[in-house]
Amino acid sequence: MNLLRRAAFAPALLMASSAMAAPDPTLYLGADLSFTNEMEACGAKFLDHGKPADPFVVLKQHGGNVMRVRLWNDPKWTQYSTYADVLKTITRAHAAGLNVLLDFHYSDDWADGDKQPAPAAWAGLSTDDHVKALHDYTRDILDKLAAAGQLPEMVQVGNETNASVQGGVKDQPIDWTRNARMLNAGIAAVREAAKAHGKPIQVMLHIAQPENVIPWFDDATAAGVLDYDVIGISYYSKWSKYNLSGLGKVIDAAHRRYGAQVWVVETAYAFSDDHADDTTNLLGSDSAIPGYPVSPKGQLKYLEDLTQTVVNNGGNGVVYWAPDWVSTQCKTRWGTGSSWENAAMFDIKRHEALPAFDWLGKTYKPQAKP
Repeated sequence: MNLLRRAAFAPALLMASSAMAAPDPTLYLGADLSFTNEMEACGAKFLDHGKPADPFVVLKQHGGNVMRVRLWNDPKWTQYSTYADVLKTITRAHAAGLNVLLDFHYSDDWADGDKQPAPAAWAGLSTDDHVKALHDYTRDILDKLAAAGQLPEMVQVGNETNASVQGGVKDQPIDWTRNARMLNAGIAAVREAAKAHGKPIQVMLHIAQPENVIPWFDDATAAGVLDYDVIGISYYSKWSKYNLSGLGKVIDAAHRRYGAQVWVVETAYAFSDDHADDTTNLLGSDSAIPGYPVSPKGQLKYLEDLTQTVVNNGGNGVVYWAPDWVSTQCKTRWGTGSSWENAAMFDIKRHEALPAFDWLGKTYKPQAKP
């Protein structure tokens, strides 16, 4: 695998190496359920076919096989996405028979494609100490999960790391010497934990929006970031320049160029323009794709066609973001309720599971490209 990535700029060697790389045959389909514990505490009652339902069980029963969850270092502003909350979430997912993808944000707050804020506890550290802190924190979390019998099957070393890990912001040049040290420290900690606890753990690196994938991974390869298993891509049509066809081309190119699995590890689509609170919805008709109406059927068709695009281009996974972020009476920093209730996978008024869940149980086989 490492030889393949070192050959990223040698097309002939790359093609030969790619042909020898054995792809993971598993298709991972699932959802990020980081909000479920919070929504239930806020009074949300989820239903499936009119009966009380556990979102983790709903995900599994409809055909899902993976659950993603985010982890913040020390979020003083919320009691969720802490270690204790994440342990509860992982335990629920494993009990439902799901694989777990643990998403380290390496921050006390949201880290995304625009910003990568360092945890307050690591402020002012030298680069050497910062690298050590990231490594030791990753290893400590995984060791604690192992002691609880809840090691994840996969780990994201960073969330949407378009900007420099630990302090970078959008459009700021990346110091790849430092950035590679940070990423490799996290990767090394995962590999060490997997060996120490005798359980394979796949490593994912994650970039927001397909147009950013090849440039970032080319730079990462040149800087010596080589030891990963999966490339994760966030794809939201509202914030991407690419349509589904363009996304497919990036998946194909990334899979061939770097020899890794490729997932769309975040995506979503609105099923309504309605709302249940005074918080502005982030997705809606303004971000709809032609041919995919903002309706329950349109949401389902989007997920089916997106997944078929992933499979046709050699990809291995699709994860829906925040299907559980429904509207409740709880307040957030943005208002009361949710800015996502019309893009969840439970309906707005009753929190009934939507037809979109049926996407998980469909069989997807590679189809000949037109």
